[in-house]
Amino acid sequence: MSASTVKNAERLLQVLLSPVVSEKSTYVGEKHNQYTFRVHDDAHKVEIRQAIEELFDVTVTDVRVVKVQPKPKRRGRSAGTRPGWKKAIVELQPGDSIDIFEGA
Repeated sequence: MSASTVKNAERLLQVLLSPVVSEKSTYVGEKHNQYTFRVHDDAHKVEIRQAIEELFDVTVTDVRVVKVQPKPKRRGRSAGTRPGWKKAIVELQPGDSIDIFEGA
C-alpha cells in the first residue's frame, strides 16, 4: 500500500463516530433500509459512503447529511448551549443490512 492509501484508510475509520439509535432511526431503518450515524463535522458524502462500504461490506445507494443545530440550555441562572453535530442517513441496497442495528 502506498502512503496515500494508508492515509485514506485511516481517515475513513475516523469518519463514523457512532450509530444513532432512537425511535425514529429504528423505524426508518426497518421501513426504508436506512441507517443513521453520527459523523465527523468535516466529513462529506463520498467519505461517508466509502467508510460504510468498507467497514460493513454493504452497497450504499444514497447518503443524506444533516447538520444538527446547537440547542440553548439553562440550569437556573447559568445558560449555555449543547454542541451541534452532524449526522448521516445512509440507504443501503435491498437485501443488505448492518448487524449492529439488528439487536436494537
